[in-house]
Amino acid sequence: MVSLRQLKYFDAVARTLHFGRAAELCAITQPALSMQVQEFEKFLGVQLLERGRNGVMLTEGGKDIAQRAARVLADVRDIVDVARRQGDVLSGPLSLGVIPSIAPYILPQLLPAVRSAFPDLDLHIRETQTQLLTRELLDGQLDLLLLALPVEHPDIETIRLFEDRFLLAMAKSHRVSNRVRATPDLLKGDRLLLLEEGHCMRDQALAFCSLRRIESINTFGASSLSTLVQMVVNDLGMTLLPELAVPLEARRGEIHLMRFADPEPQRTIGLAWRRSSPRKRHFVELGKMIEAAKAGSSNA
Repeated sequence: MVSLRQLKYFDAVARTLHFGRAAELCAITQPALSMQVQEFEKFLGVQLLERGRNGVMLTEGGKDIAQRAARVLADVRDIVDVARRQGDVLSGPLSLGVIPSIAPYILPQLLPAVRSAFPDLDLHIRETQTQLLTRELLDGQLDLLLLALPVEHPDIETIRLFEDRFLLAMAKSHRVSNRVRATPDLLKGDRLLLLEEGHCMRDQALAFCSLRRIESINTFGASSLSTLVQMVVNDLGMTLLPELAVPLEARRGEIHLMRFADPEPQRTIGLAWRRSSPRKRHFVELGKMIEAAKAGSSNA
């Protein structure tokens, strides 16, 4: 019979592709973990891992079983959450995934409030791009995501929290009247600075500016909004800056910000979780705290 312990150990190896790191995650010795994984393979009658000098690789069968094991473990965690849900207070472990264009501008206000309201909550933060966060949510590695909507998947439920408008950020040397509103055409006359491939904000900016098929636009990939802002400060181009980031990124007054003409480009910020999760009520409560944190950051 397959045990949850074996699923957990195999899942750790599948995620890390390293027996040593997997053993550390599971807080056991490497030989003990390796023996349990071998027993798992023996019971199934299938080789799940290719072991070599350069590390560990999943076989084709191992990849499929790794995905199924992750889902089983996620369901087990949901069972635990069902019992925990009986209480009125959000407690226990909670893994929250946040995209990089939100995390630095919400978390400084949110985390102290969450710690005060839910002292028994063991919160873990994961910051990375939307595609990876979504995959880790479905695999059960994450419980909740804070990101830009929509997230379209039949096994994921979402709620909208607030709209986040984009502004055009340019160097101070650009003399533009405050009464003038920016348009997509204004961006076509300068270098457009964007986050690197994989960031949803990049796709949103390109879609708004209708630049997907214009190869002459000189774009530059960066991994953070702070990097883009510093490039704008040094007159290397323009960028679209979400209003959520303005209090932090424009606090020194080193850039000029312009509102866009109607309809203003914007993104919808919301929460996403597995539809099977029993913690929806708690997630909705956490969403209210996020909205309050957003209001606090805007007034800072």
